[in-house]
Amino acid sequence: MKNPLKFVWAILGFICLGLGTIGVILPILPTVPFYVVTVLCFAKSSKRLHQWFTNSKLYKKHLESLVNKRGMTMKAKISVIAMASTMLGIGFLLMSKVPVGRVCITIVWLFHLYFFFVIVKTLPNELIKPEQQEER
Repeated sequence: MKNPLKFVWAILGFICLGLGTIGVILPILPTVPFYVVTVLCFAKSSKRLHQWFTNSKLYKKHLESLVNKRGMTMKAKISVIAMASTMLGIGFLLMSKVPVGRVCITIVWLFHLYFFFVIVKTLPNELIKPEQQEER
């Protein structure tokens, strides 16, 4: 790369991509904000990285509707909250002797609920594409 700053943006993008992907499994790390920063960093580093990420399944599953339409369908919201609630619930149960840990997990869970049901706009379910109707 000619510009060393582009290299820094690319490295930062990969770090955020890794943290966001870990956040898919561990709901204590926020997936969506890390993926948003990944898109920003890759856009500043190179067109190829940006196109690669925006065409990936991770982007399409977790960010595309949020970025393009500024919201998520109720099905997507429930899917994210169900996974996060399950993982946080397991952590809550395992911290029976750590009350501070339970308080922290409860706060994170409440923030998840607030963020997805109050801040993120709910989009109507999208129509079935014509090629999907023919398959039925």
